[in-house]
Amino acid sequence: MKARDAINPSISTLEVSDSVETALGRLMEHHINHLPVVDDEGDLVGVLSEDRLMDADGPDAEIGTLLVGRPVSVPPDAHIFDAARTMVQHDLSTIPVADTEGNYYGLIQRHDIFDKFAQMLSTQQTGAILALEVDPRDYALAKLIHLIEQNDGKVLAVASESPEQASGKIRVTLKLNVKDTSRIRHVLEHNGYHVVASFGEDEEELEELVEEFVRYLEV
Repeated sequence: MKARDAINPSISTLEVSDSVETALGRLMEHHINHLPVVDDEGDLVGVLSEDRLMDADGPDAEIGTLLVGRPVSVPPDAHIFDAARTMVQHDLSTIPVADTEGNYYGLIQRHDIFDKFAQMLSTQQTGAILALEVDPRDYALAKLIHLIEQNDGKVLAVASESPEQASGKIRVTLKLNVKDTSRIRHVLEHNGYHVVASFGEDEEELEELVEEFVRYLEV
């Protein structure tokens, strides 16, 4: 799933000529702490936080005077995992989507990523979620699924991420059709898979699950 697929079309951008008061009002309206700023050509020129706006000279100051540095963004074809990682790394409540030339495509909110992860991991279906790590030389999806099915489980959804370094681990997240994964986890550990986290079906735990998963992606 790509970043462009998680864009929230309901949030408008700020313009360089907008006032601090207007910008703060927009943040309050959308219940977020960061908004992108575009120029007259529609190109992304900055991202402003609530803290930055509160440090301005006054409510009538133009926000264009507050912009410094290169704005943080992700390209439209970036994987949704990369968008999540960038958002966490820079402690952002939103992440702009823009290409290398600065053309602005839209904005992704934290809860938009939560929704996409929930869809990818089939969280609406009964069952547990496992997050695993494994050496690339030991990873074979067919073998992994076979191990699980041998122990009365079924894989409903799977997401994997390749290591960034040659010596790194492949990260795999599985949604299973069973709640009790104790035997499956034991078998996977025995076969070289390190179980990073295991989550049950408690619906109140769902948001905590995705936040933990985002932190896991950041490591």
